[in-house]
Amino acid sequence: MDIRTLCLGILSLGDTTGYDIKKMVAEGAFSFFSEASYGSIYPALTKLTDEGLIDCRTETQESRPDKKIYSLTQAGRKALEASLTHAPKPDRNRSEFLAALLFAEAVSPERIEDLIAERIDHHHAQIGMLETLLAKESGKAARFVLQYGIVMQEAAKRFLEENRTDLGA
Repeated sequence: MDIRTLCLGILSLGDTTGYDIKKMVAEGAFSFFSEASYGSIYPALTKLTDEGLIDCRTETQESRPDKKIYSLTQAGRKALEASLTHAPKPDRNRSEFLAALLFAEAVSPERIEDLIAERIDHHHAQIGMLETLLAKESGKAARFVLQYGIVMQEAAKRFLEENRTDLGA
């Protein structure tokens, strides 16, 4: 999903700051399927504001810089709806882990075992993080997406556990 649609979608859930959008993408329910940096979020928010798709208001904070709070406009809601009517592109799995395993013959079996063990631990941690988010979530759509993410992580973890010796590890 492009950053523009991601920002519109997050703002459809409620008013928030650019910092909070980044936090949702880095640590929240969006973290397992999306990436966005401050360097892409803030320019997108500026452009969306210029286009009238979102509004920005400034809140004064004591002893801190002013906080910009963004909200979705009616035009922004229509733009989000229009973006979501198109079928999403197929998922792409860009994985440095899989690329490293593709060249397994070039390293020792011990290193392959370490890579697989580290990835199993990573999947375990992701499952825990998603389960924590799920326990706090009440929205049907967010719960569905989090459950889907848990199932994906569990499947990957199970595959590695069951097939780890296939590479000679």
